[in-house]
Amino acid sequence: MDLILASKSPRRRELFELIGLPFTPVVSPADEDIPFTDPGTYVERLALRKAEPVFAQHPQACVVGADTIVWLDDTIIGKPRDAQDADRILHALSGRTHTVYTGLAVLAPGSRQILHDTTRVTFRKLEDWEIRAYIHTGEPLDKAGAYGIQGLGAILVERVEGCYFTVIGLPIPRLYQALLKLGIRPKGM
Repeated sequence: MDLILASKSPRRRELFELIGLPFTPVVSPADEDIPFTDPGTYVERLALRKAEPVFAQHPQACVVGADTIVWLDDTIIGKPRDAQDADRILHALSGRTHTVYTGLAVLAPGSRQILHDTTRVTFRKLEDWEIRAYIHTGEPLDKAGAYGIQGLGAILVERVEGCYFTVIGLPIPRLYQALLKLGIRPKGM
């Protein structure tokens, strides 16, 4: 069965490649504007919304959709609008713990697996100059929560409780279990 990643995220593509999953990336045409419920249900619905139109075009394939949010103080912390917004977000995260939610939808003929995973991330107390310097790299400007844990943003993090890959945007252990139920395994397994 063909495996399709319904995502334009370069990080998700890298993770599929990392674990040896032969796949085809297809950018989903889905509208991501949906009403908020709770963080877990919200990311599950967004992941499903991304996967469904791609699955409709490829009904004999296995289609994976995913979506990630950062949750702090009962609020979604999305991608920053600009450098000033990134500064505000990073100051809010400094010295605190937030939760990252990643929803996953795995659609295949006769199968719909929809789930989410959570990971708690604690930032160390950041100096103003560190925040400014990090923003100057450009890395935080296209990422939920204004940081990339797999890049230079790793230096901001004091502790991770849960799956590191959930923070990047794809809970690999949960994805592996879902694909295994469909008989899909990484190369060499």
